[in-house]
Amino acid sequence: MLKKTCLAGLVAIASVLPATASANNFNYNFLEVRTALSPESFGGEFSTFFTENSHFVGRADSRFEGDWDLAGGIGFNGPINQFADIYGQMLLHSIRGNSDEDHKTETNMEINIGTRIWLTNQIEGHARIGRNDDNSVFIAGLRFHSTQQMVLNAEVRNAGVWGPQISMGVRFQY
Repeated sequence: MLKKTCLAGLVAIASVLPATASANNFNYNFLEVRTALSPESFGGEFSTFFTENSHFVGRADSRFEGDWDLAGGIGFNGPINQFADIYGQMLLHSIRGNSDEDHKTETNMEINIGTRIWLTNQIEGHARIGRNDDNSVFIAGLRFHSTQQMVLNAEVRNAGVWGPQISMGVRFQY
């Protein structure tokens, strides 16, 4: 009797759980170019798959005052459900200040985690939080997927270097 009860319980649990495995809902192979305001800066980001659930990341930003923020590292990504992914990154930064900051160069470590969610069939919402040395990182915004290869985005961002900014960009997926 106990054997039949256990078997019935396992069948009931198996019928409630999803029967399909899901893959990533978003493409992590991209090249992005962006501009930001307050302070004005220009930058780019590159990401490519290392495995199905990990990717390499490289990015560079500058205010064109003899300064830079270069970062590179590795990230993970995976599906939460059929409409959302979770991802995170561990990056090593080389940050050089402008002449007001005596062109001081420092190396920082950033760790972040975020999510990407389909809001409609062409609009993606995304948010990321983390730490860059002693500074907080917060980036959130919307991306409009106009084609399979081109994505337009608008964000509010604080990457832990220059404070809060509003940015716009274009992402080319491959």
